Amino acid sequence: MSVEAEGLEVAAEVFAAQRRRLFGIAYRMVGTVADAEDIVQETWIRWQGADRASVKEPAAFLTTVATRLSINVLQSARVKRETYIGPWLPEPVNTDDDPALGAEHAEALQFAILLTLEKLTPTERAAYILREAFDYPYPRIAEIISSSVVSARQLVSRARSHLASDRQAAVEPGHERRLLEAFLAAAQKGDAQELERLFADDVVSYTDGNGVKLAARIPVIGRGRVAKFVAAFAHHFWIGKSIGWVEVNGQPAAALVQDGEVTTLVTVTASAGGIAQLLWVMSPDKLGTVTAAVA
Repeated sequence: MSVEAEGLEVAAEVFAAQRRRLFGIAYRMVGTVADAEDIVQETWIRWQGADRASVKEPAAFLTTVATRLSINVLQSARVKRETYIGPWLPEPVNTDDDPALGAEHAEALQFAILLTLEKLTPTERAAYILREAFDYPYPRIAEIISSSVVSARQLVSRARSHLASDRQAAVEPGHERRLLEAFLAAAQKGDAQELERLFADDVVSYTDGNGVKLAARIPVIGRGRVAKFVAAFAHHFWIGKSIGWVEVNGQPAAALVQDGEVTTLVTVTASAGGIAQLLWVMSPDKLGTVTAAVA
């Protein structure tokens, strides 16, 4: 084996050891599997082309590259989403095998938090994810995002403030699953009264379909409105569909399967007052990992 080939083999081993972490950072940043995989691939290409002998900390180098690429992708993605039809939700990822998805903690994985992170600037989002999900020290975060340590602390603090104002009170483990099961039973019967009982006063229903048939194009807000909305399509929406259970983004979800294909993913965000968010993913482009998990 030539020296160059041997060096590339070592580089591949180093990269493979960091790959899951890099994907975890990229996914939390951009919210889609394809974009996250593209970022990881581009990071590998840059690692191949780098002067690796001069890199003292390969893990830090790779994290920096992946994070900066993610910031760039997120900035351009926000422009693209202006033409997206209806609400945009993060792409569900199967977390059965990796509950923390390559991170030190499972932070910034659940839909409710990812949606709140959408309100942050890309740099705020990066700082928060590196600190809260991956436990990076502030000096290292500052290096990665090209800021001062003081600025890195301020970015994380602002991000925490945003999340604190939107975060729902914690509920006991299993409560989301029970709420979702009860919702599915009431929804299939078209029982608006029972649906209202399950919802929080300010419940919001988001449907990510990007124009697909039957997908609502605006959020539906409020207990009574969401109950009527769900009950209205009960007589046709559920016909011919079976329900499979999967864990996505660290929370239980129901996959609606028709003719062997997942057509919809449904999950909820639970609060002390009931279901706070009802989340429907119907865009075919975002159901690939769910289909694989159900299969």
